[in-house]
Amino acid sequence: MVRDDGRVRRRGQGELEGQVLGALREADGAVSAAWVQERLGGDLAYTTVVTILTRLLAKDVVARERRGRSFLWTPTADVARLAALRMRRLLDGEQDREAVLASFVTALPPGDEQVLRALLEGAAPEGDTAGQRAGELPADRRTGGGDGGPGA
Repeated sequence: MVRDDGRVRRRGQGELEGQVLGALREADGAVSAAWVQERLGGDLAYTTVVTILTRLLAKDVVARERRGRSFLWTPTADVARLAALRMRRLLDGEQDREAVLASFVTALPPGDEQVLRALLEGAAPEGDTAGQRAGELPADRRTGGGDGGPGA
């Protein structure tokens, strides 16, 4: 990736993971790391693609199955879930969660704030998780593909 000034642009944090997951979601079934590498334009090293896929596996957003001496990969979540995991990880790293959440909510544009309010109003009451992990929306409230996978 080259910027207008001729310098190579660094990818943003999590950008490559999102691209890899997006490529997997475009596939018709389980695919190899080489297929993902080709789909992303071939400018990434094969080992880089495998590293990203392994990180996504650790985050529970992809699955793999052995096929011969290699693995085939399938998505178990969408890019929105991956972004939510990154947000959650950032929040978990802060001592004053309430202050961070308050700052986040007050900085939202009105449309996003309305979406957040609607999602929160539709969530289960506190203590009534119905088998969900913290931060996961009920299955009927998920957007972007209804991944059906475990929560954040």
